[in-house]
Amino acid sequence: MHNIVYINWNPDIVALNLGFMEIRWYSVFWCLGLLAVYCLMHHLYRKQGIEEEKFEPMFIYCFFGILIGARLGHCLFYEPVYYLSHPMEMLLPMRKLADGSWHFTGYEGLASHGGTIGLMVALLLYSRKTKLNIMHVLDNVAIVTPVCACAIRLGNLMNSEIIGRPTDLPWAFVFGRVDMQPRHPGQLYEAVCYFVFFFIGWIIYSRTGDANPTNENIWRDRKHIFDTRIGSGFYFGLCIFLIFMSRILIEFTKENQVDFESSMLFNMGQLLSIPFVLLGIYCMLGGKYCRNLSAYK
Repeated sequence: MHNIVYINWNPDIVALNLGFMEIRWYSVFWCLGLLAVYCLMHHLYRKQGIEEEKFEPMFIYCFFGILIGARLGHCLFYEPVYYLSHPMEMLLPMRKLADGSWHFTGYEGLASHGGTIGLMVALLLYSRKTKLNIMHVLDNVAIVTPVCACAIRLGNLMNSEIIGRPTDLPWAFVFGRVDMQPRHPGQLYEAVCYFVFFFIGWIIYSRTGDANPTNENIWRDRKHIFDTRIGSGFYFGLCIFLIFMSRILIEFTKENQVDFESSMLFNMGQLLSIPFVLLGIYCMLGGKYCRNLSAYK
């Protein structure tokens, strides 16, 4: 009865064919997400009076931190047996074939948990280089990060990857390149959530985030559960809490990515999300460590 409203999904993964190379939709969405983050971060830096020369290096740190972290995360979390025996393929966008030749594949495996860790390490290095408050940097990045996460999941949707479990719900997608079963559009669920999370963080910041917590007494005199000023760690905590809590829930609608997850009560994505959820709660509540970092430059 429902199949008349199922969405048949089989787009061409190539957005533009230049003859000598193909530009895929996944790459397009990645670039659009990074561009949006770049523009939004630039706006925040200007609004907060941070020097222009301290903004420019951030893009390079974030780009390589996310890419390297996401790639290593996939290789070590999901396919450690293969990649530990083929370490060169972790960072090279190529795969060695049985005849000894190399085939260009691009980075087919990227893990969001690894990307998050890589981003955090990159921002720590960036803050030390620019002498900016690390929690101030993390809070700013956390406000805009969901935009990029949304774009990446839309790229996954265009690739018909990270598909959902079979369902008879009327909004199911039939992924033509996978099979003809109606399935949960798990990628779309995540993309919509991340888009909403961006607006939640942006609205909270617009109302209360500009006050800079430079006075140590604010930590003792707070009358509310959350201190939502930039540098308090609230936005960093809110971002990772919302993203990874939604990830835990949405994973129940998605197919496992690797075979060994079939025997697990919770899959790898859910298990890796738990520490981030706990860290998010801790930071939102203004944990002692966040307070110490807030005073550090």
